[in-house]
Amino acid sequence: MLARAERKRKSAVADVQLRQMDVTHLDFADRTFDAGVATFLFCVLPEELQVAALRELGRVVKTGGPVRLLEYVRPHRTVRRVVAKLWEPWMSWAYGASFDRRTEEHIPEAGLELIEARFVVDDLVRLISARATSIDSCSSRLSAGALSFFTFRSINWRWMWRELSGLPIS
Repeated sequence: MLARAERKRKSAVADVQLRQMDVTHLDFADRTFDAGVATFLFCVLPEELQVAALRELGRVVKTGGPVRLLEYVRPHRTVRRVVAKLWEPWMSWAYGASFDRRTEEHIPEAGLELIEARFVVDDLVRLISARATSIDSCSSRLSAGALSFFTFRSINWRWMWRELSGLPIS
């Protein structure tokens, strides 16, 4: 994945630094970033690391800054639920992913403030928006997610930037 990102980095208009880190111990100072974004990370992160990961995101994002997560969730509609159930063993084997992660429920426990959670692709992909709170509530240097880490190609990038960052595209 880093090799692919390196190829794309060469054509970037902004300065881009690529780093490989343990998601549970980000090598950044407290309150380094204005915002944090993780795409399809928490659906592959084991349940026992969810709170710690969210805390770490809250630690590296400035107080009041947005933390946006894009995640697969278990569909509610019958046909899609059945398809997801059939697809799930392969997803688990190939990626360690699960549709049953409780990321949204862990937001308050991690010291983040839940702002909004809504479906953005039918009832399968959910955008979870939270806000970093005071450093005291996120001070644990445990687990975390990747910042500005995009791992898929099937969604329109302009739409995704607008949805995840909340910033206009020039």
